[in-house]
Amino acid sequence: MSEKKTGARILLECLVEEGVDAIFGFPGGAVLDIFDCLGESRFKFILTRHEQGAVHAADGYARVSGKTGVCIVTSGPGATNTVTGIATACMDSIPLVIITGQVPTLLIGNDAFQEADIVGITRPCTKHNYLVKNIEDLHSTVKEAFYVARTGRPGPILVDVPKDVQRVTLSTDSHGKARARKYRLQVRPHAGQIRRAMEAIRKSNRPVVYAGGGIITSGASRDLIQFCESLSLPITLTLMGLGGFPGTHPLFLGMLGMHGTFPANMAVTECDCLIALGARFDDRVTGNVAEFAPKAKIIQVDIDPSSISKNVPVDIPIVGDVGDVLRRWNRMLDEKDRQKTASLCKEWTEQIDAWKRSHQLSYKVNNKGTIKPQFVVEKLYELTRGNAIISTEVGQNQMWTAQFYRFDHPRTILTSGGLGTMGYGFPAAIGAQVAAPDRTVIDIAGDGSIQMNIQELATAVQHQLPVKVAILNNGFLGMVRQWQELFYGKRYSHTEMPQLPDYVKLAEAYNAVGLRATTVKEVEPVIRKALAEPGPVIMDFLVEQEEGVYPMVPAGASIREMLLL
Repeated sequence: MSEKKTGARILLECLVEEGVDAIFGFPGGAVLDIFDCLGESRFKFILTRHEQGAVHAADGYARVSGKTGVCIVTSGPGATNTVTGIATACMDSIPLVIITGQVPTLLIGNDAFQEADIVGITRPCTKHNYLVKNIEDLHSTVKEAFYVARTGRPGPILVDVPKDVQRVTLSTDSHGKARARKYRLQVRPHAGQIRRAMEAIRKSNRPVVYAGGGIITSGASRDLIQFCESLSLPITLTLMGLGGFPGTHPLFLGMLGMHGTFPANMAVTECDCLIALGARFDDRVTGNVAEFAPKAKIIQVDIDPSSISKNVPVDIPIVGDVGDVLRRWNRMLDEKDRQKTASLCKEWTEQIDAWKRSHQLSYKVNNKGTIKPQFVVEKLYELTRGNAIISTEVGQNQMWTAQFYRFDHPRTILTSGGLGTMGYGFPAAIGAQVAAPDRTVIDIAGDGSIQMNIQELATAVQHQLPVKVAILNNGFLGMVRQWQELFYGKRYSHTEMPQLPDYVKLAEAYNAVGLRATTVKEVEPVIRKALAEPGPVIMDFLVEQEEGVYPMVPAGASIREMLLL
């Protein structure tokens, strides 16, 4: 005998079928039926204090766990508050399913209370989205949403569920059939292109591997290490690719691009074969496109056909999963390849080693006793032994983290790469802590961006999530200030920020721990104390106010035209 179930119940059962164990969100009138069922469920539900925080937290959960992040919010302003988080996930290819409530179907289009066309609003920043008007379509739509979110180039999917669809009932034998999927992928790479690419690599004298976030998504880190080690290939990573190849490995050149290392930018400029793996040639990476890798034959491997030659023309395109391609290449290699490559590239290796020796990442230590922000990042790396999960906000704090915290493992850095979302790091760290409760999770923040979602400190305290926040507090919107210093005659128009609030008192107001360091000698004790605390901690480091991020490539310049210390 079939049982009748409400749409809300069917929805939650779909989430169980998809292996969801944690949900982030915020209730409201249009999702009361879902939340009524949630109260009886076994999901770990994390009540955030803002819907943007819910999406960022689900994003952080997804990046660390490798699963699809899920959040549930109400209609109207609840739904529109998710847009920044959705766009952040879309730009960085993060699999999310965002479930929004909607006014009853008969009221859609009537300007009903808390109605917003969230499907129309998010169409440009989702991989796909759905409005479920019939309960008969709910089960298959949710199943398809998860499939689309995680396959191919991952991304966020929005499912808008009207209130009446959540409330009506359907017999259990009426929703078991999933509709045929219209979403089709080309995941098998072209064998001929793979052979062509390998021949180009074999013939090159100055090869460089340039890898991005696709390595993390594909789970191809070990394959990448084997490939680079087999041919002694120098490798540079994008911001999104950090951790995909060990940051302490001798073949690693550092990050490339606007704030990339000198060896990485010069190696890409001078190489004769650039092997791009799961990277999309972002403008922050390429600088002046006309002068990017001008001497190189370019190979690009990406699962997304639309990313091939989108920004930079490539010579050998390969559409497919980057892990699959790397495994095929690794099977093609033999000892002759290894010996030949090592012999041909000897002069190239010596040149790269010379760049590494002459242009190491560094910063100037002053005699004033003020704290250098890079020193704080170095100390965090030292005292966590590089084993923490690090999230960042956006700006100077983000770049100093990328430069001075060496990431040896995938899924250990969470940062908004494509959209550059201030306020991302703290809620993302909360999601990361839910995904990895036994790991140390630290958000490295600036005093500008941390305040954009500081309310989530209540979330961390309520759910006993021991996230640590390290604020590099320079009293400025630091990255904008740096541009004003260099290109606008030091006219600091509206970038100076009074050092408000008092973060120690603020932490205490939330029943968290607040610590402050004002001198170099106080940095290590503050970090040690924070790491020893069992709950959330805010560390306020009063750092050098006009410190800059270097190297830096000015807008419109080639990546070899770096401003150095």
